[in-house]
Amino acid sequence: MVENRDRRDRLRDAAIEVLAEEGGRGLTHRAMDRAAGLPEGTAKNYFPTRDSLLQAAAERCVERYWSELQQAEIHTVDQLLAVLRHMIDRALTVNRSRILAYLELHAEAARNAQVRQTLSRLSRSDLDLHLAAQQAAGLPATRHGAAVVTLAINSALTYLLTQPSDVLASYGLDDLDAFLSRLIASAYPRHPG
Repeated sequence: MVENRDRRDRLRDAAIEVLAEEGGRGLTHRAMDRAAGLPEGTAKNYFPTRDSLLQAAAERCVERYWSELQQAEIHTVDQLLAVLRHMIDRALTVNRSRILAYLELHAEAARNAQVRQTLSRLSRSDLDLHLAAQQAAGLPATRHGAAVVTLAINSALTYLLTQPSDVLASYGLDDLDAFLSRLIASAYPRHPG
């Protein structure tokens, strides 16, 4: 049973890599088998339809996101800014494939209710975590303020992964520390910190 779970996870991780490298159209059973280094036909045994491939990738994105979250000690705005910067740095490096797959899955979610439902669980929880982190930092955080910060960071990630340096500079994304400081100051203008 453990072998089946390991193989299933290996295939789901492969789905993330295929989505990141080839996009939604490239996500096929054969591509998953190749990426996972498994015999042809293995992915089809575990995930018989294209919808099940997409759902598997979406669920694995959610699982990997949660498994990598660490309970950071946040008591100040400076600590919050450091955690946000760390999250962005990881998204652009070690988690790059997952973020690219996540972007592809968002496009698929516009047409696939099951993928939309899986991603919506992540989006709701992401907002809850941002709200809790901002409150822990001593900010007068509300769901609205947390939503502004969360949406800005998610949009920034999309730009950081897809735009040339001159565009990033025009949005202030050439200096991520300054960008995050301005973002928090804009979301909470009356906060003295």
